[in-house]
Amino acid sequence: MANTVSGYADQFVQKFGLNLQSTKLKQLNQKIKAEKNKIEQNLGKQIIRSANLDYGTLTTPQIKMIAKKVAAFLNQSQNNQ
Repeated sequence: MANTVSGYADQFVQKFGLNLQSTKLKQLNQKIKAEKNKIEQNLGKQIIRSANLDYGTLTTPQIKMIAKKVAAFLNQSQNNQ
């Protein structure tokens, strides 16, 4: 009986530990995702401010075009280094 109780206790501890690690991993992934979104939003704001663009008049196609131009510029700059 002692072995059975000990075995159950070990299984519980292992499961609890894995659940705890899983929870911590999910929280860390959420923090990473939030930080990524924050950086993306800040980058977009800085580009809009630097280009003196009006938030109210930007359309989705214009945003996509600007993003492509910025990406092309950055890719070209990296290739020239």
